[in-house]
Amino acid sequence: MKNAIKYFFRALEVSIILLFLFAVIFHQFVSYGIDQGVGQLGIVFNARPIEDVMKDESVGDSIKTKLRLVEEVKKFAVDSLGLKESKNYTTLYDQHGKPVLWVLTAAEKYRMKSFEWWFPVVGTVGYKGFFKLNNAQKEEQKLIERGYDTDLGATSAWSTLGWFRDPILSNVLNRSEGQIAELFIHEMTHATLYVKSSVDFNENLASFIGEEGAIQFLKFKFGDSSTVVADYLNRKEDYDLFSKQMLIGQKKLETLYKLFPDAMPEKDKASLKKLMILEIISSLDTVSFHNKQRYKNYFAGDRLPNNAFFLSYQRYDSKKSDMKKEMEEKFAGDFKKYLNYLINKFR
Repeated sequence: MKNAIKYFFRALEVSIILLFLFAVIFHQFVSYGIDQGVGQLGIVFNARPIEDVMKDESVGDSIKTKLRLVEEVKKFAVDSLGLKESKNYTTLYDQHGKPVLWVLTAAEKYRMKSFEWWFPVVGTVGYKGFFKLNNAQKEEQKLIERGYDTDLGATSAWSTLGWFRDPILSNVLNRSEGQIAELFIHEMTHATLYVKSSVDFNENLASFIGEEGAIQFLKFKFGDSSTVVADYLNRKEDYDLFSKQMLIGQKKLETLYKLFPDAMPEKDKASLKKLMILEIISSLDTVSFHNKQRYKNYFAGDRLPNNAFFLSYQRYDSKKSDMKKEMEEKFAGDFKKYLNYLINKFR
C-alpha cells in the first residue's frame, strides 16, 4: 500500500513537472488558449435561451421574427440538406452593437502563400481569432515587423465544432433573410464536416453549401419568384463577380512575383506590386454589377488590398464551382448524398 501511494505521488510530481515544462515552452499558445477559452465562455454563459427571449415583452417583434427565421433555417438545413443537428444557435448573445471576435490572416509579401498557425484538433489554419482587439493588433504588428502582409477584421459568427453551444450573435439579426440563411448554413456545415489542416476545402465547402442551401431555403419559404429570392440572387451574383475579379487579381500578382529576380530592390518590388493592385481595383469599373454602388467605394481610403486579402478569396471561393459540378454530375444535385460521400471520404 505504501509503495502504491509512493508511486502515485511520484507520478503526480512528474505530471506537474511536465505540465510546467509545457507551459514554459508553449507559454504563448497556453496564454492564447486561456484568453480564447475565457472569451468563449464569457459569451456562452451570458447568452440567453431563445425561449426566454421570445417570452420577453421588451424584445421587439422584428428580433423575434428573425429568431424564428433562424430556427426555420436550422430545421431546413437538417431535414433537406443533411447537416448535423445540434444544440447550437438555441441561445442569443447581445453584442450591444459591438464586435466580439476579430480574425487575423497573413501572407508572404511577394508570394501567394498564407501564414499558418497550428492548433490541436483542427491542425494548421490560415487564420487566428481573438476576443480581444488589442491582442489581435499586437500579433498583427509582430507579423508586419516580420515582413508579412496582414488583414484584420471583425467576424459575425464562428463554429467551435461542437466544443461549445454556439450562440446567435445579436448583430447578425440585422441582416437580410438570405444573408442569415447563408451564414447559419455555412457554420452548420463546419459542425457537420471539418477536415483537419484543410482550410481551403473546409471554407469552400461551407461557402458552397451556405450559398446554394440559402437559395433552396428561400425558394422553399418565400417562393421561386419572390423579391426575397431575387434580392439574394442579385447580391450573390454581384459577390461572385467581385470574387472572380479578386481571384484573377491573385493570379496576376502570383505571376508578377515569379518574375522578380532575387536581387531586385525592395522598393522596386513594392512599386510594381502597388501598380498591379491598382490595376486590379480599376478593373472593377468594367464589371456589370446589379448594384453598381455595392463595390464602388470598397477600397476607399489609403490602405490597399494585399496578399492576405486576395488569398481570402482562394480560401472561401476558389473551389465552389468544382464542388457544385461534382454534386450535380455525381449526385444529381442531392445535398444529402453529396455530404454523406464527403463524410465517408474523409472519415
